Amino acid sequence: SVKHSKPEEFKFVYDVNDSVEEKLTSIVTKLYNGKSIKISPLAQEKIENYKKQGFGNLPICVAKTQYSLSHDANLKGVPSDFEFPIRDIRASIGAGYLYALADEIQTIPGLPTHAGYMNVEIDENGEIEGLF
Repeated sequence: SVKHSKPEEFKFVYDVNDSVEEKLTSIVTKLYNGKSIKISPLAQEKIENYKKQGFGNLPICVAKTQYSLSHDANLKGVPSDFEFPIRDIRASIGAGYLYALADEIQTIPGLPTHAGYMNVEIDENGEIEGLF
C-alpha cells in the first residue's frame, strides 16, 4: 500500500543573499560531503569582478567530474573531509547564474541549432562557397 504523507518542504542548500564563497562552501560541505573549498587566485579575482558588476547574488552551479561526489574522479563512493579546488568561475549572465569549475574540469561550447557546414557548397566551377 502507498503511505500518504505530507511532502517535505523544499529547501535550497544556500541563501541567494550569501556571498559567492559562502554558496560554494555550502554546496561542497552539504552536498558533496567535503571539508572546505580552495579558491584559485584567478577565480577569486573573477568573483570580485562579478560582485562589483552586481552579479554576486546569482545562483551558482558547479562543473565537476561525474564519477565522484568530490572533484577527483578517483575518490569513489562517498568521500569526505576533502578540500574542493575551485579553479575558475564563469558567468552565464543571460541564463542568470555563475558556474564554478572544479580542478581540471573542461567545458564544451554551446553549439548552434544550424551547423555551419550546412551552408558550404561547391559551385559549378569547383569553388567552395559558404566558409566563414
